[in-house]
Amino acid sequence: MARFKAGVIGCGGRGRAHARGWTASDDVALVACSDPFEAPRLAYMEEFGVENGYEDYRDMLEKEDLDFVSVCTWTGLHHDMIVDAAGSGILGIHAEKPMAPTWGEAKSLYQACVDHDVVIAFCHQRRFAGQFVKAKEIAKLGAIGELRRFEGNCPNMFDWGTHWFDMFFFYNDDEPAEWVIGQIDAEGGREVFGTPVEGSGISWIRYCNGREGLLATGGTGMQGVQNRLIGSEGVIEIGGRNQPPLRVVSGVQQVDVDLRGTVSQRDATTAAVLDLVEAVKNGREPELSGRKALQATELIFATYQSSRCRGRVRLPLTVDDSALLSMLADGTVKQKGIN
Repeated sequence: MARFKAGVIGCGGRGRAHARGWTASDDVALVACSDPFEAPRLAYMEEFGVENGYEDYRDMLEKEDLDFVSVCTWTGLHHDMIVDAAGSGILGIHAEKPMAPTWGEAKSLYQACVDHDVVIAFCHQRRFAGQFVKAKEIAKLGAIGELRRFEGNCPNMFDWGTHWFDMFFFYNDDEPAEWVIGQIDAEGGREVFGTPVEGSGISWIRYCNGREGLLATGGTGMQGVQNRLIGSEGVIEIGGRNQPPLRVVSGVQQVDVDLRGTVSQRDATTAAVLDLVEAVKNGREPELSGRKALQATELIFATYQSSRCRGRVRLPLTVDDSALLSMLADGTVKQKGIN
């Protein structure tokens, strides 16, 4: 008999990914789900054998004696759902990223979990995917000399960038960031899960150990590479579409790394859910903890703030809004298709 009971808020694609994690655990029974739309809710219940479905997540939290809750909804809904779940007597939450539309909301929902002694993790699942784990291992072994810089590119700072900001911390053993300087252009931006994002941007980060990070967004490509770890004697490249998943470049040598036997990106969410269960059982911090998610989230909003104030932003970040959302609201910047 399962030791814990779980419920999922949001029965879409990410909710199904979380369900695969819960059902992979011998310690957890997935007993309930909620979604305001009947068709996906009923399909979810049938696919995963969930007994109880609810239109309103608050009814699920009230009527079910849950230990774990997944929050798999649009970002703007996260705050109230996580705060309500944290106050319902559960042990742990696994939530989708990004954390929240503003820095203040991100801190608030995390603090609610701290106050209720609830362990929260956010699904920066690439910390479990083979090519990223192996890249860190290779760098640790000294294959590229002294590690100096991390680079990444993606469509936007918010929805995609939260992953790469988190991976920079992962590669750097979660060393704190000291400052951020950046620029964003709202032109060409759009909404992602209900939250406006920039059309393009750049963020330069200095970490307390002297290493640096560089993230570019929008129409960037880095020759098809998703991430680069740059050292004094070589480079590790994590490839994107139509590229080798992991390559080490040192001098004139290029070596494609064999990833057989490692966790695939498809299975990384399952690994993340199982890690949260083990963390709760053993009283340790999960790999995808809310504390770590906050540090990646702070870089998003610090970059937006740097663009607004046109200067370097020292951390911790002292403004609670999203500078991008505030500038869109007051007309300082305009975004096609939204303003």
